[in-house]
Amino acid sequence: MATVLGSITSSGAFAIDLYIDTKTKQIYGEPGADRQPLGTYERVERAPSTNGTPAPEAERTQQPVPGDRSARLKEKAERAQLIGKVESIEERVKESEKQLKLDKNGLQFETADKNFKFKIGGRIHTDYTHSSNDNFFRDGAPVEANDGAELRRGRLEFSGTFFKDWDFKSQIDFADNSVGVKDMFISYKGLDFAKVNLGHQKQAFSRELQESSNDLMFMERSLMNVLNAPLVDRAIGLNLSKSDKKWTGQVGLYGESIDSNNNSMDESWGTNSRITFAPISEKTKVVHLGVAGNYRQPSGSGQAFGPSNGVRFRHETSHMTDLFPIDSGTIGNIQDVKMLGLEASGVYGPFSAGGEYTHSWVGRNGLDSLSLNGWYGEAAWTLTGESRNYKEGRFFRVAPTRNFSFSNGGWGAWELAARVGGVDMNDGAFRAGEMKNFTVALNWYVNSNIRFMFNYDKILEIKDSPLRTASGGQPDDLNTFMFRSQIAF
Repeated sequence: MATVLGSITSSGAFAIDLYIDTKTKQIYGEPGADRQPLGTYERVERAPSTNGTPAPEAERTQQPVPGDRSARLKEKAERAQLIGKVESIEERVKESEKQLKLDKNGLQFETADKNFKFKIGGRIHTDYTHSSNDNFFRDGAPVEANDGAELRRGRLEFSGTFFKDWDFKSQIDFADNSVGVKDMFISYKGLDFAKVNLGHQKQAFSRELQESSNDLMFMERSLMNVLNAPLVDRAIGLNLSKSDKKWTGQVGLYGESIDSNNNSMDESWGTNSRITFAPISEKTKVVHLGVAGNYRQPSGSGQAFGPSNGVRFRHETSHMTDLFPIDSGTIGNIQDVKMLGLEASGVYGPFSAGGEYTHSWVGRNGLDSLSLNGWYGEAAWTLTGESRNYKEGRFFRVAPTRNFSFSNGGWGAWELAARVGGVDMNDGAFRAGEMKNFTVALNWYVNSNIRFMFNYDKILEIKDSPLRTASGGQPDDLNTFMFRSQIAF
């Protein structure tokens, strides 16, 4: 900037318009793209002598001349004014950069006082599935797993803040070439004792359900989710939550999901709560414990959760296959449903392990109640040394220490994980099926936003399946191979 000013003040021009480039911070003498005007600046100089006499001694020796003092002071003031304007513009540019940001978390806006914020995020999950030993019969008709590719999730997420204390979140899914609402709620965080959510949201039950599909180590949730998803997935309701570094607590009262239900007398309702405690919560060491409970009362027409009568528990080998090795069919005459969930997980450096257990008691009018249970146990090793992230009772995906780059030599993060799960829906004369499976996963975290997943799933044991092989046996030799490309921001 000093060089530019020097050239200006040494030129013969009497006045000049100056402009500053808001990106490079350079000063120019003409307008252009990204240039803001600084003002018009005039050079004042003493008229040269015309009488041919030598210049005074003071001028020849560059000593101050009384006639030059006002011009020099004016020039100095103009320079100070110019520098002040440049610094002011630089400050405004820096402030605007803080208020508008595009990074790994998406596009973010906020006002200078942080009272208003807005964020645009999203995710794209593209899956491919292939099954082997999948030729079966159901009720005498041949069935097999559907192989192929699909857009499993294609979501846009909008979230923000109004007047500092009011938040909102809207998450829209465009998978299967249709529009579906996932999260859509408002929050109030101005209370000391709790945060309040009101709208369509996840219910307070199960770590596996609470965690985002962007962060799970496996492409599909465990067999335990056979009992959880039909009753404690997203619903419209009120949730109160409070958290600290080592504990979280939630309690909620919910109706049904956002799916239209025009067939019931009133609607079903439920209440649930989840409490977690982490006696050790460090960056590379975590011990997590949790307990949850759920109670649901069906509608006057017998719908437990949504427009369908009763409730149905079944397992699909992947979202693509349309193959269900166990299926309870519709369980009707429901009086109520009670559920208990237990959680335990831990992290030690690059190693992590954990599991959950769910027990459900389905009360039936005029019939014996049913006792069903599901569980899973999992373990993982991050081959490149990173630890899984943990916050407020949930685990998040691995963030690579060095992103993948041919030029910089980074390989991202690599994770190897294994899981065994089971569900038992047999109780006395009620035979809806019992199953155990094994899943192994290899995950490549290219950077914080992009991940590639490779999954293999095998049925270990199955009883009372509606599927039969050609020889009349159980489908206990079914193999499922899955691949996913994921971007999330």
